[in-house]
Amino acid sequence: MKRKLQFFFLLAILNLPFIGYSQKELNQHLPVRGFCIAAPTPQNLDSFLTFINQELAPRHVNTLILRVDYHYQYASHPELVDTLALSLADVKKIVKTSRDNNIRLIPQVNLLGHQSWANHTGKLLTAYPQFDETPWIVMPEKYQWPNADSLYCKSYCPSHPDVHKVVFEVMDEICDAFESNAFHAGLDEVFIIGDSKCARCNGKTKSELFAGEVTTLRNHLKKEKRELWIWGDRLLDGRAHKVGMWEGSYNDTHQAIDMIPKDVVICDWHYERPDKTAKYFAEKGFRVITCPWRRPDVAIAQVADMVQWRKESDKKVRKNYLGIMQTVWSSSSSFLNGYYGLAVPNPNAQALDSVNTAWNTFRLMSDNIDKLKNSSNR
Repeated sequence: MKRKLQFFFLLAILNLPFIGYSQKELNQHLPVRGFCIAAPTPQNLDSFLTFINQELAPRHVNTLILRVDYHYQYASHPELVDTLALSLADVKKIVKTSRDNNIRLIPQVNLLGHQSWANHTGKLLTAYPQFDETPWIVMPEKYQWPNADSLYCKSYCPSHPDVHKVVFEVMDEICDAFESNAFHAGLDEVFIIGDSKCARCNGKTKSELFAGEVTTLRNHLKKEKRELWIWGDRLLDGRAHKVGMWEGSYNDTHQAIDMIPKDVVICDWHYERPDKTAKYFAEKGFRVITCPWRRPDVAIAQVADMVQWRKESDKKVRKNYLGIMQTVWSSSSSFLNGYYGLAVPNPNAQALDSVNTAWNTFRLMSDNIDKLKNSSNR
């Protein structure tokens, strides 16, 4: 009975009306209406292009971040090419479709952290094991968390003298391919940084190392008039903001917020509750985007917060509140299967599980955003 009441209460929240705005006002109140997902495979490219045309554009998405990593046929570093890699011709189809729909396209390659996942080492450290910050940590046959090595994901050493030559060439090539004036470097959930056993990093604080890497990447991009976008979790003091170790830093990197250039765009993600840390970033002078995932009630609250902050803030701070971006942490094919109802339902799923999905969140959140535009015409 309690679960049914929760379900109907959630539906009531999702149907709350917004004060109406015109299309111009929608752009003023939510300049960025973004969508972030893994890049499609070549086999699923056509269905993804259809999704851009028939769903993203009509739902007012104007920014698309594709998590490419090494699933692209890099000419500069063929040794880094992963499986199911997009060709340059594939990417150009995405570029054209996005441009035709006035959608800004931004590629992402995870840098610094997330150089491994579970028991699998990523392409960068596989090809260049000398870049590993903690080469003495052996990848387990069966991954478990927590573990004795405190291994979540491997990191490359930001102090290695050769790492940035490779990283810069990857960044340049993928930005050229996507014809993008921005690059998303990830930089989230960096638990391994400045290890005491690393001769290159020893003696430097973790905040100095993190700030140095952000600044190094930003400075390289700026030469080509490109922006750096990153996830914001390493810049939040987890204890002060009362968030967990994934959403905030417990290893001193948060102090980097006062050491990095203010033109870095922060993607502030909170998935289980609508924490208001975007205000912290905006008041620090950073442009910030709030990022939900799979809870529609949280996403809609975050939209309302963003609209309200832009409405009530003074002109100097208002410009820092850029908007909202749906994140998807699965393959694009899995998301599309769920979005179009092709996924096999779990017979053991509870009532709220049918609501709390990335595709349902995107649909309900964008429907709610649509009310911002349309309700003034009723």
